[in-house]
Amino acid sequence: MSHPSVNEQATRREFLAKTAAASAAALAMSAPRAMAAGSSRPEAKADCCILLWMAGGMAAPDTFDPKRYLPFEVGVPAEQIISTFPAIDTVVDPIKFTAGLENIAGVMDRGSIIRSHVQPDLGNILHSRHQYHWHTGYVPPQTVAAPHLGAWIARILGPRNPAIPPFIDIGQRLEGVGEKEELKAFHTAGFLGSEYGPFLMPYPDQALDAVRPPKGMTSQRFENRFRRYRELIQANSQADNVSDFQQESMMRSMENAYRLLSSPERVAFDLTKEPKESYDRYNTGHFGRGCLLARRLVESGARFIEVTNEYVPFLHWDTHENGHTTVRSMKQQIDRPIAQLVLDLEERGLLDRTLVVLASEFSRDMMIEGVPGSEARDQSRAKTDVMQELKQYGLHRHFTGGTSVLMFGGGIKEGFMYGETSPERPCLAIKNPVSISDMHATILTAMGISPDTAFEIEKRPFYVTEDGLGKPVQELFA
Repeated sequence: MSHPSVNEQATRREFLAKTAAASAAALAMSAPRAMAAGSSRPEAKADCCILLWMAGGMAAPDTFDPKRYLPFEVGVPAEQIISTFPAIDTVVDPIKFTAGLENIAGVMDRGSIIRSHVQPDLGNILHSRHQYHWHTGYVPPQTVAAPHLGAWIARILGPRNPAIPPFIDIGQRLEGVGEKEELKAFHTAGFLGSEYGPFLMPYPDQALDAVRPPKGMTSQRFENRFRRYRELIQANSQADNVSDFQQESMMRSMENAYRLLSSPERVAFDLTKEPKESYDRYNTGHFGRGCLLARRLVESGARFIEVTNEYVPFLHWDTHENGHTTVRSMKQQIDRPIAQLVLDLEERGLLDRTLVVLASEFSRDMMIEGVPGSEARDQSRAKTDVMQELKQYGLHRHFTGGTSVLMFGGGIKEGFMYGETSPERPCLAIKNPVSISDMHATILTAMGISPDTAFEIEKRPFYVTEDGLGKPVQELFA
């Protein structure tokens, strides 16, 4: 396992200090004012967006962009290994994935793959900075708290169903994991106000508990408690440090939650209502059940849903060691549920108007971390430039030069491949690179939002894509 350097630790502290200051400043800001977009509003191709977030850095050469494959063998130089899984066919020739993704390969004729998504090197390629950048479109830190992509969509388009929160985040805990403050920094609506922030559902199989009063509490007692909470907010001793807009937004968010708790639509959160055969197809674990919950929420009128395998340092896609074995496990968790989500949406007539996006903060490159031949502080985890044990076989280093993104539905072309990375190291995007700004512009355009839409905050425009310059990849649209 790699350990953060002194410089990385300092960068994290600086990131946290500045984002915390921006968040605190946001509480004192007045209401942001919508400004007229510089270009005409595009025709919406989707009513809902599902972001399937592969948190931790999904290695493209071991998932959706296969390269030269070498099986594990003691003595093989690390530099000769790029993919640790062989390539497999998809239903679309010549698109290939890697072994373990057979189910998603079987629905590739319903969507597009981008092989050339790129992220900037932000000085230190840290999960916190890159996840913040991908989700908000802005490189941290900013002088204001930048809204999450889902918050922008919730604010501009509003709810599809007044009883269902327009922005729902499934699968990520903000407490009890490493880098919790970094995670909190982008799980927010920023200056847009609390009512547009994510409705957090860290455990999909416990979602129903989050949308009903505590067991044994009568409706009258619950209503009295809610009224008392309103009184406490209004009497807050820190009210002078919070703008009227932010306080009102907080109250509206509470009222929206109260409306959900007393609404029949909350049945959408109850996975026990799903037929067993259907439930079992999704039940590969935490992430799979999150995909099932997302499908049910689309049916009930959610606007933006993020489902993540959860970012926890050195777990899941954060494959600094035991890479091959961990990626094999991650494929077992995501392959069937993602394919089933696409098929179910299609069967219900919802895929055409639902944009499904699979993405990650960056990719990884199969090179052993650490200086070859140097002593590690833990000899059991010594690094080398030659394969000695299976735990060294896998993709380790953070890599921003070429990342894969899948897109289904929402007006996206079917069976289409866009962009290309080099077949040999470094596996940089060599054709049609797509930046984060352009990726967001593509998603927003599909949702009917112009990429140069702006709100005035602190007497200056703040755009949904950085400086309003994001350009949608028009070739992706049917």
